[in-house]
Amino acid sequence: MGKSIAIVILSLMSSCIGISQTEKKEVKKEVAENVTFKVSKTDSEWRSELTDMEYYVLRKAATENAFSSELLENKEAGTYTCAGCGTALFRSENKYKSGTGWPSFDQEIAGSIGFDTDYKIGYARTEEHCANCGGHLGHVFNDGPSATTGKRHCINGAALNFVPDEG
Repeated sequence: MGKSIAIVILSLMSSCIGISQTEKKEVKKEVAENVTFKVSKTDSEWRSELTDMEYYVLRKAATENAFSSELLENKEAGTYTCAGCGTALFRSENKYKSGTGWPSFDQEIAGSIGFDTDYKIGYARTEEHCANCGGHLGHVFNDGPSATTGKRHCINGAALNFVPDEG
């Protein structure tokens, strides 16, 4: 029984594995270099505007440690925005507890996310990035809530800011 639980936990955690397991060495960003985004800055501008973790996640396609984001347990009503450019990405009503250790959503705000394929851990995964600045957000999987979209947007909390609803 204990062995089965360990296998399930390892399987869930490997679906979002990244830089936290590789001593924060720089990872080449997978988004095509010839893509032009509305928000475009030099590497030194990004470095000066973002925290170290935000920079590694958004600009180098890194992954924060599981269960390390303060946004993981956030239950307030509001909007999750890109920590790099402020683009509205996800609404709180689409957030759910996936048990993976990263904020998870069953759908994005239409037009806010771009998609690409990466093979960093040996098989194809659908990478998500901010459609306005190209910042790496995480990955999307087809194991989300079947009652809604069936999607699990597994997002790094470091890639997000939270803006509570007014009122």
